[in-house]
Amino acid sequence: MHMSKSIRLSEDAYERLAAHKREDETFSEVVLRLAGERSLLELAGILSDDEADALRDAVSERRTRRGEELEDTAGQMRGA
Repeated sequence: MHMSKSIRLSEDAYERLAAHKREDETFSEVVLRLAGERSLLELAGILSDDEADALRDAVSERRTRRGEELEDTAGQMRGA
């Protein structure tokens, strides 16, 4: 059995919450989903310097490869 609590929201707060509500969600589920999200500031410091460097390198490498793939595709489309 789930206990429930009533809360008051301003019209603006209600509208903002409703805007985040998915069709298949209750308002309780919306609050739980949104409250579970982390801001970027909360994520600061979760990686060691070495881990951050490795992640940065991996992202950079992937961007480079993706750019090359896009250039190849564009070249093929120009030649078609």
